[in-house]
Amino acid sequence: MKEVHVAVGVILRGNQVYVCLRPEDKHQGGKWEFPGGKVDSGETVQQALSRELSEETGIRVNTSSPLTEVVHDYGDKRVRLDVHLVTGFDGEPYGAEGQQGQWWSVDSLDPTVFPQANKEIINALHATL
Repeated sequence: MKEVHVAVGVILRGNQVYVCLRPEDKHQGGKWEFPGGKVDSGETVQQALSRELSEETGIRVNTSSPLTEVVHDYGDKRVRLDVHLVTGFDGEPYGAEGQQGQWWSVDSLDPTVFPQANKEIINALHATL
């Protein structure tokens, strides 16, 4: 099974994190997620993170740092999530691709409404803050 390499941004402002609702027609649709997307061939994770967050949320990343890496097998798809904390950015995040987006407090993140691989991201975020 092919592994999909994904750059994920945990956009943080104080104790608030920006999350997006996955479209129903996508893998794990209808669940909340931290924004990001596939790392293209020849692209660094940092380049992919900046591109994807610009496309999905309309922000420009200024400062980010690695948070964790998650490898998860969903059975029908295997993902490798390169997760970065985004603490400096220009613009106000919004659903630039028409998706719903919201600021949630870190304490209110409920792993059951996220794709299973995101549980490790939430745990890493709690351990870091």
